[in-house]
Parts: sequence; C-alpha cells; structure tokens
Amino acid sequence: MNIPADLIYTQDHEWIRLDGDVATIGITDYAQSELGDVIFVDIDTEGEQLDAEEVFGSVEAVKTVSDLFQPFAGEVIEINEALEDSPELVNTDPYGEGWMVKIRLSNVSDADALMSASDYQSHIA
Repeated sequence: MNIPADLIYTQDHEWIRLDGDVATIGITDYAQSELGDVIFVDIDTEGEQLDAEEVFGSVEAVKTVSDLFQPFAGEVIEINEALEDSPELVNTDPYGEGWMVKIRLSNVSDADALMSASDYQSHIA
C-alpha cells in the first residue's frame, strides 16, 4: 500500500498536500483499492465555502458510491477537470493526476488535527 510520507491523512481515507493555505485533496491508495474501478467523479462545489466534514462531492465505483468529505473549512478553489473524462486516474495515480479538489483553508491550523503517514498506516492496519 502506497502511503507517501509527505502528505497528511484523514480518517475518511483522504490525503492532503498543503502549500501555504491551499490544500490539494484526493483519496488514498487504500480507498481507491477498496472502492474498485472508479467510473465517475461528481464534484460541483467549485467556488463554494464549506465547513469541515461537509460533502464536497462523490466517487462512483463499480462496487459503490462514496461521499467525499471536506477535511476542514474552506473554499473549493479548483476541481480536477481531468477526472470528468478520465475518472480512472483516481485508481491509476491517486496521489498525482487523480487529485480531486484544491481548497483555500479558512484556518491553516486545522490541518494539525490530521494524521501523519505512520498514523494513517496504523489506522488502516
């Protein structure tokens, strides 16, 4: 299972890459393997201000549909348009081209409550 050490993680199996007050968010390798083949990604919250734990979109896989939860309060400033035509990027490159949204955090310190790679590894073990 690929769990990059330079990212932070949520209990909902999302990864976050912080760059100042902007967070790039996607689902983990573990999450995509549990979902199976992703066939559709539905995110229509660009430009919206969302609270922590609000749903920012959903992922439809062969097995199930799963909601995507915002890990902290902030504005969705960009969605990954490539997923519209190529949702399989979530499976093939979950930490790269398969990212889902970019969020401008309302409070950067909210990220302190998330898990390190080693904590996430323990969480899924």
